[in-house]
Amino acid sequence: MAGTTATSAESRPGTVRTKRSLAWRKFKEGKYLLLLFLPAFLFYAIFEYGPMFGILIAFKDYNVFQGVWASDWVGLKYFKIFIFENPDFTVLLKNTVLIGLYSLIWGFPAPIILALLLNELRSVVFKRFVQTVSYLPHFVSNVVIASMVLLFLSPDNGLLNQIIGYFGVEPIYFMAKSELFRTVYVASGIWQGVGWGTIIYLAALTAVDPSLYEAAEIDGASRWRKMWHISLPGIVPVIVVLLILNIGGLLGTGFEKVYLLYNPMTYSTADIFSTYTYRVGLMQGNFSYATAIGVFNGLVGFFMIVGANYLARKTRETSLW
Repeated sequence: MAGTTATSAESRPGTVRTKRSLAWRKFKEGKYLLLLFLPAFLFYAIFEYGPMFGILIAFKDYNVFQGVWASDWVGLKYFKIFIFENPDFTVLLKNTVLIGLYSLIWGFPAPIILALLLNELRSVVFKRFVQTVSYLPHFVSNVVIASMVLLFLSPDNGLLNQIIGYFGVEPIYFMAKSELFRTVYVASGIWQGVGWGTIIYLAALTAVDPSLYEAAEIDGASRWRKMWHISLPGIVPVIVVLLILNIGGLLGTGFEKVYLLYNPMTYSTADIFSTYTYRVGLMQGNFSYATAIGVFNGLVGFFMIVGANYLARKTRETSLW
């Protein structure tokens, strides 16, 4: 027994040296890939993980002059105020969930449908033209998108009101009607993002085995049948992964476009967590309250993405982890 122990102890340094040399060799082989990865690593380390230190502010009565550490510790005070004592919490939660849910229901399938239709086009030139036109709005800033939406929906000379005016319909004040805000937001989001999302699904469709289409054509399957039974099932893993990510961001409805489009007349359906945080938390200097809202939003999103991943793994055996 003693001899075996001694032999293990003697061989251990050599094993460690072997592992180190192997790790160093792998590092040298992949040094250029690691160099390409470095900017992304620095970005997330500085702008994503570094600021997480500020979560402490949610549990303190933060004072700018005292700093984070010297500010008084108040525990869950601001979480209780926001969730249980804030009369606007129910409205904010409803608006945030509905806008995110409508965007998911109508916006998520749109690039899938467009990708399947483009995949069936035989004209390569027309296919590339549609792709280019459809994903151009993705590169336009939200400020410009919001300005275009306001111009198109203007009651005076907006394009949409001019079109319905030809049919004798009175001009509609779209941006002054709270019941129309969610429709405007979701529709503009689909227009802005459908082309960019299509790129992912078109890339996934290239991985589908062409022999499946040939076999289906020999069996007399129509193009609709091939799309439904071959193309769509072939991209299901990608659909599931993106669906999980979208569910995780259900409460993370974008601040910029909502802030640029809403107004006091549409607060009842347009005011969401992020805009409320900016207006009440940051504009009034209540940083602890604003941070507590952000932490609550992040925790809910985390549990939603974990739950969606669990359900996907149990039902489709496809998940993020």
